[in-house]
Amino acid sequence: ESAAVGADTCVMRFTRALLPLIATASVAAIRGPKVEVLLDGSGTPRCPGDRWGTWPSPVGLTLGILFAFFGQVLAILYQYARYRWSPNALRVQSDLRPYSFSEAVATHVGQPGGLLMLVVYLSTYWMFDLMPCSYYSFGGGIRPHIVAAQMVSQDLLQYIMHWLEHKASPEFYKLSHKPHHRFTNPRWADAFNGSIGDTFTMILIPLFITAQLVHANVWEYMVFGASWSAWLVLIHSETAHPWDPLFRKLGLGTAADHHVHHKTFVYNYGHIVMWWDKLLGTYKDPATVKQFNPGA
Repeated sequence: ESAAVGADTCVMRFTRALLPLIATASVAAIRGPKVEVLLDGSGTPRCPGDRWGTWPSPVGLTLGILFAFFGQVLAILYQYARYRWSPNALRVQSDLRPYSFSEAVATHVGQPGGLLMLVVYLSTYWMFDLMPCSYYSFGGGIRPHIVAAQMVSQDLLQYIMHWLEHKASPEFYKLSHKPHHRFTNPRWADAFNGSIGDTFTMILIPLFITAQLVHANVWEYMVFGASWSAWLVLIHSETAHPWDPLFRKLGLGTAADHHVHHKTFVYNYGHIVMWWDKLLGTYKDPATVKQFNPGA
Protein backbone atom coordinates (compact mmCIF):
# COMPACT_ATOMS: atom_id res chain seq x y z
CA GLU A 1 0.00 0.00 0.00
CA SER A 2 2.84 2.41 0.84
CA ALA A 3 4.44 1.68 -2.53
CA ALA A 4 1.17 2.52 -4.30
CA VAL A 5 0.89 5.79 -2.34
CA GLY A 6 4.46 6.67 -3.27
CA ALA A 7 3.75 5.96 -6.92
CA ASP A 8 0.63 8.13 -6.81
CA THR A 9 2.66 11.01 -5.36
CA CYS A 10 5.27 10.60 -8.09
CA VAL A 11 2.61 10.59 -10.83
CA MET A 12 0.97 13.69 -9.35
CA ARG A 13 4.27 15.60 -9.39
CA PHE A 14 4.96 14.45 -12.92
CA THR A 15 1.48 15.54 -14.03
CA ARG A 16 1.87 18.96 -12.45
CA ALA A 17 5.19 19.42 -14.24
CA LEU A 18 3.48 18.69 -17.58
CA LEU A 19 0.49 20.96 -17.04
CA PRO A 20 2.24 24.07 -18.48
CA LEU A 21 3.05 22.14 -21.67
CA ILE A 22 -0.52 20.88 -21.97
CA ALA A 23 -1.90 24.37 -21.35
CA THR A 24 0.41 25.83 -23.99
CA ALA A 25 -0.75 23.28 -26.52
CA SER A 26 -4.37 24.05 -25.73
CA VAL A 27 -3.82 27.81 -26.13
CA ALA A 28 -2.03 27.18 -29.42
CA ALA A 29 -5.05 25.21 -30.58
CA ILE A 30 -7.36 28.11 -29.79
CA ARG A 31 -5.11 30.64 -31.50
CA GLY A 32 -4.71 28.45 -34.54
CA PRO A 33 -1.77 26.71 -36.22
CA LYS A 34 1.60 28.40 -36.23
CA VAL A 35 2.35 27.57 -39.84
CA GLU A 36 1.71 30.12 -42.56
CA VAL A 37 -1.86 30.20 -43.87
CA LEU A 38 -3.29 31.46 -47.14
CA LEU A 39 -6.15 33.86 -47.83
CA ASP A 40 -9.14 32.89 -49.93
CA GLY A 41 -11.04 35.26 -52.23
CA SER A 42 -12.85 36.90 -49.31
CA GLY A 43 -9.66 37.44 -47.33
CA THR A 44 -10.46 34.66 -44.85
CA PRO A 45 -7.42 32.76 -43.48
CA ARG A 46 -7.34 29.09 -44.41
CA CYS A 47 -4.93 26.21 -44.69
CA PRO A 48 -3.47 25.42 -48.11
CA GLY A 49 -4.99 22.51 -50.02
CA ASP A 50 -8.12 21.58 -51.91
CA ARG A 51 -11.38 23.14 -50.78
CA TRP A 52 -15.04 22.35 -51.28
CA GLY A 53 -16.27 25.91 -51.26
CA THR A 54 -15.49 27.29 -47.81
CA TRP A 55 -14.96 23.79 -46.37
CA PRO A 56 -11.79 21.68 -46.39
CA SER A 57 -11.89 18.84 -48.90
CA PRO A 58 -13.12 15.69 -47.10
CA VAL A 59 -10.85 13.46 -49.21
CA GLY A 60 -8.12 13.26 -46.56
CA LEU A 61 -10.67 12.72 -43.81
CA THR A 62 -12.38 9.93 -45.77
CA LEU A 63 -9.09 8.21 -46.53
CA GLY A 64 -8.08 8.46 -42.88
CA ILE A 65 -11.32 6.90 -41.63
CA LEU A 66 -11.11 4.15 -44.25
CA PHE A 67 -7.50 3.42 -43.32
CA ALA A 68 -8.40 3.21 -39.62
CA PHE A 69 -11.31 0.94 -40.58
CA PHE A 70 -8.88 -1.25 -42.53
CA GLY A 71 -6.66 -1.46 -39.46
CA GLN A 72 -9.62 -2.57 -37.37
CA VAL A 73 -10.56 -5.20 -39.97
CA LEU A 74 -7.03 -6.62 -39.89
CA ALA A 75 -7.03 -6.74 -36.09
CA ILE A 76 -10.43 -8.47 -36.05
CA LEU A 77 -9.38 -10.98 -38.72
CA TYR A 78 -6.27 -11.76 -36.71
CA GLN A 79 -8.37 -12.26 -33.58
CA TYR A 80 -10.79 -14.47 -35.52
CA ALA A 81 -7.91 -16.65 -36.73
CA ARG A 82 -6.77 -17.06 -33.13
CA TYR A 83 -10.34 -17.75 -32.01
CA ARG A 84 -11.11 -20.22 -34.80
CA TRP A 85 -7.88 -22.05 -35.50
CA SER A 86 -5.73 -21.60 -32.38
CA PRO A 87 -7.84 -23.06 -29.57
CA ASN A 88 -4.68 -23.82 -27.60
CA ALA A 89 -3.27 -20.29 -27.82
CA LEU A 90 -1.91 -19.17 -24.45
CA ARG A 91 -4.61 -17.33 -22.56
CA VAL A 92 -3.52 -14.44 -20.38
CA GLN A 93 -5.80 -15.39 -17.50
CA SER A 94 -6.55 -18.87 -16.29
CA ASP A 95 -10.29 -18.20 -15.98
CA LEU A 96 -12.20 -18.87 -19.18
CA ARG A 97 -14.56 -16.31 -20.69
CA PRO A 98 -16.50 -18.03 -23.49
CA TYR A 99 -18.17 -15.80 -26.06
CA SER A 100 -19.63 -15.76 -29.56
CA PHE A 101 -17.32 -14.09 -32.07
CA SER A 102 -20.22 -12.57 -34.01
CA GLU A 103 -21.57 -11.06 -30.80
CA ALA A 104 -18.12 -9.67 -30.03
CA VAL A 105 -17.90 -7.98 -33.45
CA ALA A 106 -21.37 -6.48 -33.03
CA THR A 107 -20.42 -5.19 -29.58
CA HIS A 108 -17.16 -3.74 -30.86
CA VAL A 109 -18.65 -1.72 -33.71
CA GLY A 110 -21.91 -0.79 -31.98
CA GLN A 111 -20.63 1.18 -28.99
CA PRO A 112 -21.79 4.85 -29.13
CA GLY A 113 -18.86 5.82 -26.93
CA GLY A 114 -16.38 3.91 -29.06
CA LEU A 115 -15.52 3.95 -32.76
CA LEU A 116 -18.60 6.01 -33.67
CA MET A 117 -17.58 8.78 -31.29
CA LEU A 118 -14.10 8.79 -32.80
CA VAL A 119 -15.53 9.22 -36.31
CA VAL A 120 -17.70 12.14 -35.15
CA TYR A 121 -14.71 13.77 -33.44
CA LEU A 122 -12.43 13.40 -36.47
CA SER A 123 -15.10 14.65 -38.88
CA THR A 124 -15.80 17.74 -36.76
CA TYR A 125 -12.14 18.50 -36.12
CA TRP A 126 -11.30 18.18 -39.83
CA MET A 127 -14.28 19.82 -41.52
CA PHE A 128 -14.30 22.90 -39.29
CA ASP A 129 -10.66 23.67 -40.12
CA LEU A 130 -9.54 23.17 -36.53
CA MET A 131 -6.53 20.95 -37.18
CA PRO A 132 -3.03 22.33 -37.73
CA CYS A 133 -2.50 23.07 -41.41
CA SER A 134 0.05 20.28 -41.83
CA TYR A 135 -2.70 17.69 -41.38
CA TYR A 136 -4.43 18.86 -44.57
CA SER A 137 -1.27 18.31 -46.62
CA PHE A 138 -0.60 15.23 -48.75
CA GLY A 139 3.04 16.21 -49.30
CA GLY A 140 6.15 14.86 -47.62
CA GLY A 141 5.40 11.14 -47.46
CA ILE A 142 5.47 9.12 -44.25
CA ARG A 143 8.21 10.02 -41.75
CA PRO A 144 8.51 7.16 -39.23
CA HIS A 145 9.79 9.44 -36.47
CA ILE A 146 6.69 11.62 -36.76
CA VAL A 147 4.41 8.58 -36.49
CA ALA A 148 6.42 7.40 -33.48
CA ALA A 149 6.18 10.87 -31.91
CA GLN A 150 2.39 10.76 -32.26
CA MET A 151 2.25 7.33 -30.62
CA VAL A 152 4.47 8.38 -27.71
CA SER A 153 2.64 11.68 -27.17
CA GLN A 154 -0.77 10.02 -27.31
CA ASP A 155 0.24 7.32 -24.87
CA LEU A 156 1.81 9.74 -22.39
CA LEU A 157 -1.30 11.92 -22.40
CA GLN A 158 -3.53 8.84 -22.15
CA TYR A 159 -1.46 7.66 -19.19
CA ILE A 160 -2.05 10.97 -17.41
CA MET A 161 -5.76 11.12 -18.18
CA HIS A 162 -6.17 7.43 -17.30
CA TRP A 163 -4.46 7.94 -13.94
CA LEU A 164 -6.55 11.06 -13.25
CA GLU A 165 -9.76 9.18 -14.01
CA HIS A 166 -8.81 6.68 -11.32
CA LYS A 167 -7.49 9.12 -8.74
CA ALA A 168 -8.95 12.61 -9.20
CA SER A 169 -12.53 11.98 -8.10
CA PRO A 170 -14.40 8.81 -7.05
CA GLU A 171 -17.62 10.28 -8.46
CA PHE A 172 -16.06 11.02 -11.84
CA TYR A 173 -14.47 7.57 -11.94
CA LYS A 174 -17.86 5.94 -11.42
CA LEU A 175 -19.37 7.95 -14.26
CA SER A 176 -16.49 7.72 -16.72
CA HIS A 177 -14.02 4.85 -16.43
CA LYS A 178 -15.65 2.38 -14.06
CA PRO A 179 -18.00 0.98 -16.77
CA HIS A 180 -14.93 -0.18 -18.69
CA HIS A 181 -13.55 -1.86 -15.56
CA ARG A 182 -16.45 -4.26 -15.30
CA PHE A 183 -14.25 -6.36 -17.60
CA THR A 184 -11.71 -7.82 -15.19
CA ASN A 185 -10.89 -10.53 -17.74
CA PRO A 186 -11.10 -8.55 -21.00
CA ARG A 187 -11.44 -9.78 -24.55
CA TRP A 188 -10.39 -7.90 -27.69
CA ALA A 189 -13.90 -6.49 -28.27
CA ASP A 190 -13.82 -4.63 -24.93
CA ALA A 191 -11.22 -2.14 -26.19
CA PHE A 192 -13.70 0.67 -26.91
CA ASN A 193 -16.50 -0.63 -24.69
CA GLY A 194 -16.89 2.14 -22.13
CA SER A 195 -18.76 5.33 -21.43
CA ILE A 196 -18.90 8.49 -23.55
CA GLY A 197 -17.18 10.37 -20.73
CA ASP A 198 -14.35 7.83 -20.68
CA THR A 199 -13.78 8.14 -24.43
CA PHE A 200 -13.83 11.93 -24.25
CA THR A 201 -11.42 12.10 -21.29
CA MET A 202 -8.90 9.37 -22.07
CA ILE A 203 -9.00 9.28 -25.87
CA LEU A 204 -10.28 12.52 -27.42
CA ILE A 205 -8.47 14.99 -25.17
CA PRO A 206 -5.09 13.26 -25.77
CA LEU A 207 -5.81 13.05 -29.51
CA PHE A 208 -6.62 16.77 -29.62
CA ILE A 209 -3.46 17.80 -27.75
CA THR A 210 -1.25 15.39 -29.70
CA ALA A 211 -2.41 16.95 -32.98
CA GLN A 212 -1.30 20.35 -31.65
CA LEU A 213 2.05 19.08 -30.40
CA VAL A 214 3.05 16.90 -33.37
CA HIS A 215 2.34 18.48 -36.75
CA ALA A 216 2.06 15.46 -39.04
CA ASN A 217 0.74 15.30 -42.59
CA VAL A 218 -2.36 13.38 -43.58
CA TRP A 219 -0.46 10.18 -44.45
CA GLU A 220 1.32 10.12 -41.10
CA TYR A 221 -1.94 10.74 -39.25
CA MET A 222 -3.54 7.86 -41.14
CA VAL A 223 -0.74 5.44 -40.19
CA PHE A 224 -0.81 6.62 -36.58
CA GLY A 225 -4.59 6.35 -36.28
CA ALA A 226 -4.81 2.89 -37.79
CA SER A 227 -1.86 1.53 -35.77
CA TRP A 228 -2.89 3.10 -32.48
CA SER A 229 -6.54 1.98 -32.66
CA ALA A 230 -5.58 -1.56 -33.70
CA TRP A 231 -3.05 -1.70 -30.84
CA LEU A 232 -5.81 -0.91 -28.34
CA VAL A 233 -7.76 -3.88 -29.66
CA LEU A 234 -4.76 -6.21 -29.43
CA ILE A 235 -3.84 -5.33 -25.83
CA HIS A 236 -7.37 -6.25 -24.75
CA SER A 237 -7.00 -9.70 -26.32
CA GLU A 238 -7.75 -12.67 -24.10
CA THR A 239 -4.68 -14.45 -25.51
CA ALA A 240 -0.99 -13.58 -25.63
CA HIS A 241 0.57 -12.69 -28.99
CA PRO A 242 3.63 -14.17 -30.72
CA TRP A 243 5.43 -10.81 -30.64
CA ASP A 244 4.93 -10.22 -26.90
CA PRO A 245 8.44 -11.34 -25.80
CA LEU A 246 10.03 -8.78 -28.14
CA PHE A 247 7.57 -6.07 -27.13
CA ARG A 248 8.27 -6.72 -23.46
CA LYS A 249 12.01 -6.23 -24.02
CA LEU A 250 11.31 -2.90 -25.73
CA GLY A 251 8.90 -1.77 -23.04
CA LEU A 252 5.93 -1.84 -25.41
CA GLY A 253 2.47 -2.68 -24.14
CA THR A 254 1.29 -6.29 -24.35
CA ALA A 255 -2.05 -7.96 -23.68
CA ALA A 256 -0.76 -9.31 -20.36
CA ASP A 257 0.42 -5.85 -19.30
CA HIS A 258 -3.03 -4.42 -19.87
CA HIS A 259 -4.77 -7.37 -18.25
CA VAL A 260 -2.81 -6.44 -15.11
CA HIS A 261 -4.61 -3.11 -15.08
CA HIS A 262 -8.03 -4.67 -15.58
CA LYS A 263 -7.35 -7.18 -12.80
CA THR A 264 -5.72 -4.90 -10.22
CA PHE A 265 -7.01 -1.41 -11.21
CA VAL A 266 -3.94 0.33 -9.72
CA TYR A 267 -1.08 -0.63 -12.05
CA ASN A 268 -0.15 -0.36 -15.73
CA TYR A 269 -1.99 2.78 -16.81
CA GLY A 270 -0.09 2.92 -20.11
CA HIS A 271 -1.33 1.33 -23.31
CA ILE A 272 1.17 1.54 -26.16
CA VAL A 273 4.27 1.65 -23.97
CA MET A 274 5.02 0.75 -20.37
CA TRP A 275 7.73 3.42 -20.06
CA TRP A 276 5.66 5.81 -17.96
CA ASP A 277 4.58 3.08 -15.56
CA LYS A 278 8.14 1.89 -15.08
CA LEU A 279 9.41 5.46 -14.69
CA LEU A 280 6.76 6.47 -12.16
CA GLY A 281 6.46 3.26 -10.16
CA THR A 282 3.03 2.11 -11.37
CA TYR A 283 4.21 -0.93 -13.35
CA LYS A 284 3.44 -4.49 -12.29
CA ASP A 285 4.93 -7.49 -14.07
CA PRO A 286 2.21 -9.89 -15.32
CA ALA A 287 4.32 -12.79 -14.04
CA THR A 288 3.57 -11.65 -10.47
CA VAL A 289 -0.22 -11.90 -10.86
CA LYS A 290 -1.30 -15.31 -9.61
CA GLN A 291 -4.48 -15.44 -11.72
CA PHE A 292 -2.41 -15.28 -14.94
CA ASN A 293 -1.07 -18.26 -16.83
CA PRO A 294 2.72 -18.67 -16.71
CA GLY A 295 4.41 -17.24 -19.79
CA ALA A 296 1.58 -14.88 -20.70
